[in-house]
Amino acid sequence: MTDQVQSKEEGLREALRAVIDPEIGMNVIELGLIRDLDIQEERAHITMIMTTPFCPYAPQLLEQTRRTAQEYLGVPTTIEMGLEMWDPSMMEEGAADDWGLF
Repeated sequence: MTDQVQSKEEGLREALRAVIDPEIGMNVIELGLIRDLDIQEERAHITMIMTTPFCPYAPQLLEQTRRTAQEYLGVPTTIEMGLEMWDPSMMEEGAADDWGLF
């Protein structure tokens, strides 16, 4: 990964901290919901999962994540809902402490 791509990815992850799961009150990065970022010069693609298979906020979270990424990167961005099952071990280190899980 080039330094420029790595810098964009790090910046995008910071920008996505603004996307909050309204049910849990934590952002998608803390929760570990962003599973893959593919950033190219002319487009970007994000793979994201939900904390539960039938998350009532899934459409809102997916669209807000896509829109936030597209605004930050300035290129058309697509989003895909991954099929991986979420578990608390996917959370950012220390985030689970704040949530009272561990």
